[in-house]
Amino acid sequence: MPHSVVVIGNFDGVHQGHQRLLQVARERAHTLAEGGRDLKVIAVTLWPHPMTVFAADRAPRLLTTLDDRLRLLRHYGADEVRVIQFNREVASWSPERFVDTMVRPLNPAVVIVGANFTFGKGARGTGETLRELSGGDFEVQNLGLVSVGGRKTSSSFIRRTLAAGDVATAAHHLGRTFRVTGVVMVGDQRGHTLGFPTANLAISAELATPGDGVYAGWLTPLDEPDAEPLEAAISVGTNPTFDGVERRVESYVVDRTDLHLYGRHIAVDFVEHLRGMARFHDIDELITQMHSDVKRTREVLDATRPTAGVTGAGIPADSWSAQRD
Repeated sequence: MPHSVVVIGNFDGVHQGHQRLLQVARERAHTLAEGGRDLKVIAVTLWPHPMTVFAADRAPRLLTTLDDRLRLLRHYGADEVRVIQFNREVASWSPERFVDTMVRPLNPAVVIVGANFTFGKGARGTGETLRELSGGDFEVQNLGLVSVGGRKTSSSFIRRTLAAGDVATAAHHLGRTFRVTGVVMVGDQRGHTLGFPTANLAISAELATPGDGVYAGWLTPLDEPDAEPLEAAISVGTNPTFDGVERRVESYVVDRTDLHLYGRHIAVDFVEHLRGMARFHDIDELITQMHSDVKRTREVLDATRPTAGVTGAGIPADSWSAQRD
């Protein structure tokens, strides 16, 4: 007796398209439950990214950590998440072996995949291959790509918008603000001297971040239950005025100099790009610009209070059409 509805994908970012897969899976599970079957929604994902195994130097920077991916998949509708440890052996499996090893043991009534889903050695398997290999034991539902604002949603498109500093467009395709998390490090202590103390996060080489510049956003302590998001002016880059070499995310919580964040786990959500990174001639010029950045941050955030949720402000899609990247 089938006992699951399965969705399969890479799910980097768990964006609007991935959310659509999970939404449809929940709807199918509910419909089948009305027919007397109690079905779980199971998401199947790969880790690490396949390019990390075959061409690490060309692997994309990921939109989320594995922990965040699992948390988001559950938030958007998965009852369980199965992680396939991707390596060269798994990559060598035929489509038939993939189905027999990873799909059939879940005893699915329905398997839902996106339009560009591939699997098995050489990515030879497609949604149609999956349907053929099912042997009629389970249904295969293939969803088309989701469009937001007239553009197809994909993880690669979101990475490009982030690299360009367009965090607003990235948020529309993610369905929430883009977020980075980490433990606050002790930095150069320069912010305290200037009157703008910052919480500093190192930038992982494996993870995507917005392009260098200054942003309005929110800082939320994650180790404090029910913590309210705090308005923040956020700098991403190397701090060229002081000849910095290490890229960081530096967040100044607006009008707060009393916070003790060193060693704490925080989240930083990006709402709007304010300006590009610049080198200033002297400290006074920098401080004048920082005051301007803080003023603009207040103006932007006054209109965008975040809703409660797993990753900051929820932003609805402009249109549905469905998917996987």
